[in-house]
Amino acid sequence: MIKRRHKVVLVGDGAVGSSFAYSLLQTTQEVDELVIVDLNKEKARGDAMDLQDITPLESPTIIRAGEYADASDADIAVITAGVPRKPGETRLDLVNKNVKILKTIVKPIVDSGFHGIFVVSSNPVDILTTLTQKLSGFPKERVIGTGTSLDSARLNVLLAAKLDVPVSEIDAHIMGEHGDTSFAAFDEATVNDEPLKTATELTADDYAALEEAVKKRGGEIISRKGATFYGVAKCLAYIVKAILENRNVTLPISAPLDGEYGIKDLYLGVPAVINTSGIVKVLEHDLSTEESKKMEYSAAKMKEVLDGVEL
Repeated sequence: MIKRRHKVVLVGDGAVGSSFAYSLLQTTQEVDELVIVDLNKEKARGDAMDLQDITPLESPTIIRAGEYADASDADIAVITAGVPRKPGETRLDLVNKNVKILKTIVKPIVDSGFHGIFVVSSNPVDILTTLTQKLSGFPKERVIGTGTSLDSARLNVLLAAKLDVPVSEIDAHIMGEHGDTSFAAFDEATVNDEPLKTATELTADDYAALEEAVKKRGGEIISRKGATFYGVAKCLAYIVKAILENRNVTLPISAPLDGEYGIKDLYLGVPAVINTSGIVKVLEHDLSTEESKKMEYSAAKMKEVLDGVEL
C-alpha cells in the first residue's frame, strides 16, 4: 500500500484547472490524491481518467472526480472556478459574476471540515482571495492567491528579450493588483544579480513600455487563442509545490497586508514567503515615492470594488 502523502482538491475543471492538474503531476511527487470537482461532472471524470494515464510515467497519484465533501481531509483546496474574462473585459468586470460563484464553493468546503490551505486563481484574484478569507473565516496566512506571479513571469520574459539575456538571469516583480493598476518594481529588479537600473542603459520610456506590455499581454493572448491558461497554471502548481514540499519560496502572490506598504485588510500582489504553513512572511520592499503612490492607488481601486460587494 502506498503511504499517504498529501491530498489536493481542485475546484474548477476549465482550461486553467486542467492545465494546473497536469502541471502539478509533473512538478511534484508529493501528491498522493488529486480530486477534481466541477459542475460538469462528466468532464471532471473524463479529465481524471485522462490524467490517470500519465501516472505510470510520473507518480502513483490517485486521481478521481469528486465532491466538496472530499475536502474534509485535504491539505490544499485550489479554486480556479469562475467565468473567464472575455475580449475587451477587465478582470474587475468579472467581480459580480465570480463572487456569486465563490460563495457556492467556499461554504461547502469549510462545512466539510476542511482545515488546510486555500489557493485561489479565479479572477479578479485579489478581490476573490480577500473574500475567500472573509467567507471562510480562515487565518489569513492560510488563504493565498496567485496574485502577480503570472504578471511577474511576463515581465521577466519581456525583460530577457529586451536585454537579450537568458530569462533565468532576470529577477523582477510586478506588484499591486493582478490587473490594470499593477506596476513594475524596477527599482528592486536585478539582472544577473546586479541592479537592473545600474547594469543596463534602459530609459524611462523603455521601462514605461515594458510595464504597459505586461498589462496588455494577457489581452493579446486572449484575442489570439481565446484564453490564457498555461502561465497561470504553472504559477499555481509552483505555489502548491512550495506548500507541499515546505520549500520557503519567495513569490509575488496575493498576500494579506496588515500595515505593510501602509495598507490593511486587503490581499494584494506582493513578494511573500510560503511553505507548508501557508504565508510565512510578507516582504516589504523599500519602494520609491512613485512606486508607493502606485501601490496606494492599486489598493484604493481594490477597496472601491470590495466596498460594493455584498457577502
